Amino acid sequence: MSKKKIVILGGGFSGVYTALGLEKHFKPQEASITLVNSENYFVYKPLLPEVISGAVGLTDVVSPIRRLCPRTNLVLRDVENVDLEKQVVTCSRGFKARHLEIEYDYLVLALGAKTLFSIIPGLVEHGLPFGNLADAVALRNRVIRCLAEAEIETDPEAKKKLLTFVIAGGGFSGVEVAALVNDFTRDALKNYSNMSPQAIRVVLVQSGKRILPEVEEGLAVFAQDLLRKRGMEIILGDRLAAASSEKAIFKSGMEIPTRCVVSTVPSTVPDVLEKLDCEKERGRPLTTPHLELSGQEGKVWALGDCAWITLPNGDRVPPTAQHATREGACVADNIAAHAKGGTPRVFDFGGLGKMGSLGHHSAVAEVMGVKLSGFIAWVLWRFVYLSKFPGWDRRVRIGASWFMELLFPPDMVQLSLRSQLGVNEQHLEPGEDVFEEGDLGDSVYIIKDGTCEVTRGKGDSKEVLATLGAGQVFGEMALLADAGRNATVTAAERTNLLVITKPVFDALSSNVPEFGKIFSKVASQRTEENAEG
Repeated sequence: MSKKKIVILGGGFSGVYTALGLEKHFKPQEASITLVNSENYFVYKPLLPEVISGAVGLTDVVSPIRRLCPRTNLVLRDVENVDLEKQVVTCSRGFKARHLEIEYDYLVLALGAKTLFSIIPGLVEHGLPFGNLADAVALRNRVIRCLAEAEIETDPEAKKKLLTFVIAGGGFSGVEVAALVNDFTRDALKNYSNMSPQAIRVVLVQSGKRILPEVEEGLAVFAQDLLRKRGMEIILGDRLAAASSEKAIFKSGMEIPTRCVVSTVPSTVPDVLEKLDCEKERGRPLTTPHLELSGQEGKVWALGDCAWITLPNGDRVPPTAQHATREGACVADNIAAHAKGGTPRVFDFGGLGKMGSLGHHSAVAEVMGVKLSGFIAWVLWRFVYLSKFPGWDRRVRIGASWFMELLFPPDMVQLSLRSQLGVNEQHLEPGEDVFEEGDLGDSVYIIKDGTCEVTRGKGDSKEVLATLGAGQVFGEMALLADAGRNATVTAAERTNLLVITKPVFDALSSNVPEFGKIFSKVASQRTEENAEG
């Protein structure tokens, strides 16, 4: 058997468990396994809401992928394109502004889903998603900041707005987030002298007739009653229609003044799968009973949140961790069967049950037909999730964190994780390249001081095209044309640049026409000069 090139896109449950299964099926000389993910860690999402309250540590809910899958090559890039005909995956740039292309014999699509904010006006600008570790940290920081601002606010209406938290979506994720925000804020008030627990307002909004549509009605009613007793508001039969910096607006016309809006619905597939040329169902790639991508049998498999998977009885497979892990094992088995001449198996796992935390030592659970609620369900919930967490070191850490939570008050530390600005400064020493010929056109540059030399070609064929000084701009031609660089720019002396990234450039050009015209004019002049030359 020739050595197979297997590429997995996505490092969630389905992607990681596919890699784990493949490592068992293939020896190093039989196959190379490559996993592409934007982060080098796997997030145990069922425990992600616990990061909000500090019940578990920030790094306790993640595991390094290299440690979990030691024989898998990890590529830390975003996936930008999948060419099914050429069997090539194109990944985003790294430090060098060039794409990375990865060829495959077998491809696994496990990219998960993303929160769809664009369909609700204002949600992109003012809403908080909840799907990964960064989202959990951002929400925790927002809650702590709202409490800190409310402590010193003298205007009653402004204070009320700061202490109101709106969560849209009444599924497991929304309910767990709302419950933990409710518990965390009320417990945290012990550290503040200017607020009372009665001032806290946590609102959970669900479009259906009840929360937790995933479980039996009796458990959902129990959850609703319990959360309301703890001071939460639950609004049914309504949905978020818009958001601003000051309020959440609902389809019914109701408005709730708030500084914190969290959305857990709806979701869609990543952009790279939206443009994938394949058969789809409700926007998601459609799979065969063997989890192969329809039309790409024997070459491409799709699983997890990003795929449309149905059981032999016609039921759709829900996007849960217990299903994703078993889908990963099934795909690994089927790739091995295809490569080694075995018989692929049909995915027919219907699920063992469902459970969700309601905060304060209570939960609801439906396991193998048995319905549980309250403290017993909470103990079962913690036991199951702790036992399923990959790696004993993380299990010990989480268990210790849970024990410490019983003894000490919640941690109120606000993590200041500053994201990179779209306008940056760059310093270069003489001889250092700003970019090379062929690199991606992802930024435009303004010289603050110093000089840069523009050249084309290499070695004896190297040609000097221009020398640029303070106040001059460059890099606009490739950015405007969305093409590769047609020349190399090198610092001729110590040089400081102002760097405007493509997203910021596009935003300014769209909203300030004169800004874009300046660079378009420069590009036209340079095109004419090149033509004359």
